[in-house]
Formats: sequence, C-alpha cells, structure tokens
Amino acid sequence: MVGELEFEKPVIELRKKISELEQFTKDADVDLTSEIEKLKARLEKLEKDIYVNMKPWDRVQIARHPNRPTTLDYISNLFTDFFECHGDRSFGDDEAIVGGIAKFHGLPVTVIGHQRGKDTKENIRRNFGMPHPEGYRKALRLMKQAEKFRRPIICFIDTKGAYPGKAAEERGQSEAIARNLFEMAGLKVPVICIVIGEGGSGGALALGIGNHLHMLENSTYSVISPEGAAAILWKDASLAKKAAETMKITAPDLKQLGIIDDIIPEVKGGAHRDVKAQGEEIRKVLFSSLQELRNLTEEELIANRYDKYKAMGEYKELNEYISVN
Repeated sequence: MVGELEFEKPVIELRKKISELEQFTKDADVDLTSEIEKLKARLEKLEKDIYVNMKPWDRVQIARHPNRPTTLDYISNLFTDFFECHGDRSFGDDEAIVGGIAKFHGLPVTVIGHQRGKDTKENIRRNFGMPHPEGYRKALRLMKQAEKFRRPIICFIDTKGAYPGKAAEERGQSEAIARNLFEMAGLKVPVICIVIGEGGSGGALALGIGNHLHMLENSTYSVISPEGAAAILWKDASLAKKAAETMKITAPDLKQLGIIDDIIPEVKGGAHRDVKAQGEEIRKVLFSSLQELRNLTEEELIANRYDKYKAMGEYKELNEYISVN
C-alpha cells in the first residue's frame, strides 16, 4: 500500500480482514455479522492503542507522509478568493514558498507557506519544499505588504529546512532568514503560525516568528532532523529513532515546554486520512486566534511577540561581575 507506515501495519491488516469478510458475506450470502462485529471491536481497541500512544518516531513518519496535506490543500479548504503572488522583486520566484491574499470568513488576510510537491515531478519543481533565499524574500515582501494594508498574516510551516546549496548561499540564504526573523518580530499586524508537517531548522523559523504558534498533533518542530542529530551525536544516522525520542520535537513535548500555544487535533491516523475534516480543526483554532489578536493594538501585538519569545527557555542573571585574575 502506498504510504503504508510500519507501525500501522497491524491496523491495516485487520481492516483488510474485516473488508474481506464483509465482501464474502455479501457474495456468498453467509451471515458472519457476529465475527465482523468482534473484529471491529478489536480494531477500535487496536487503533486506540496505536494512535493514542504514538512514539515520537511514529509522529515523524506521519509528518513526512507523502500524502500529507500541503499549504495549498489547506488554502483551498480554509480560504476564499485566494490570489497568489509571485517573485521577490529581486531575483525570481521560488515555488517552494507560496503566498498571496485571501479571505477568511470575509476578513482579508495574507497567507504564506512552504509548499512541497505531491509527486516526483512537482517535488523537483518545488525543490522538495526547501526554499531558496528568494522564497524567503518573497514571503517578507508579502508580509510588509500585509502590514501596509493592515491584513493579518497566516503562515503554514512545512519544510525539512532551507535549501543548503551553493547557489542559495551565494544569494544570501542566511541573511534572508535572519532578515525575516528580524522583520517578523516587529510587524504591526497579527501573525499566526501553524506547523502542518515538518518544521525544520532556520528554514521553518523564517516563517515562524508570530504572536501565536500552533502545531498539528503529528507534526514536528526542531533545529535539526532526527537523522542529522543522530549523525552528530552518535556518528550513525540510523539511530534517528533514538534521536527523535530525546530531542523533544513533537507537539505534546513542545506544548509542555511552552514553545507552542496550541496543539491542533488530527483525524484518526493522521491529517492525510481526511483533508477536509483536518481543515475544519485548523479553522477553529485560526478563528479563535484571530478573534483574540485583532483586539490588540500595534504596540500590544509587538509586545506580545516579544514577551512570548523572551519567556522561552531558562536563564540566570548575575548581579555581580566575576573578575578573573
């Protein structure tokens, strides 16, 4: 089965068995209702055991699922009158980031997000969702435009990271990311960020400085991939599963650490099972965030963002200078 995940195999096999029995009952006119009901009860318990108690590596696999909804999928489900804008007005257009103007319940908003492909051809065109500097500059252009016309900004985060190629570095990849961090911190309009898949490193942070940061239940947000962390820590990328368990990259972990504001529940089995239903879950949180943030003044929005990030982590201040002879 395309997109079948290892930890889901017991559920998939049981569903297949139930389907076969139902088809046999229909074709052979044999009453197997009792056996089917028992299997369905077993399936319900198995799904609960697997999907409620998922390990971090299980969530990483769902976040990377090839059929996982993308930014454009959510845009078509959540917004109306979407008008996509292209180019950074300096170098060109980066299709790894999409953005434009839309309406959310009649309210004009600016929507920006990472965009990966649905097949090999589209993934190559969109660089597998890994933006070049012109992608981040396009995003910043749209953010500044939104600020000028007082439109809230909604960012969807879904990237393994910024593209690390030679040409990207020559065009100022690090500067483009740093510029976005700086400018987003001071935007005078509400900024809402939602991690919908993988949120990797500075490539994700460049769209992630907002008043509210939400994550889908099975998405991830980290400074490096589990494979990269394992290669650094243990010189063995095959220990990615172990790294995922220690890095605290899942939504429940990040909520506990105070990094994110809300966890958006996913439909059973992951967002790829029902894009429309998942969009409705995002709609609820998005509507609530906009209602709250639109009541704040420009100064309060900036202060809110400042306080949010200042409160992350732990540190100590020394009242006395320590002299070293």
